[in-house]
Amino acid sequence: MEKNYTILLIAIFIWTIPWKGVALWRAAKNNDRAWFLAILILNTVAILEILYIFVFFKKNRTGRID
Repeated sequence: MEKNYTILLIAIFIWTIPWKGVALWRAAKNNDRAWFLAILILNTVAILEILYIFVFFKKNRTGRID
């Protein structure tokens, strides 16, 4: 039974880390301090990160993501 939990935790970790990295990078580049702190502190299994990336992130005025 413990092995199943270990595999599940590893899968969640592998799923969450890339999303968290991209969301933190974009929040930092966009000077979104509140989003940066929320994403850094809260563990939402990438739900908050995905929402930030696809719903709340705003590109700069040139339309580029730096």
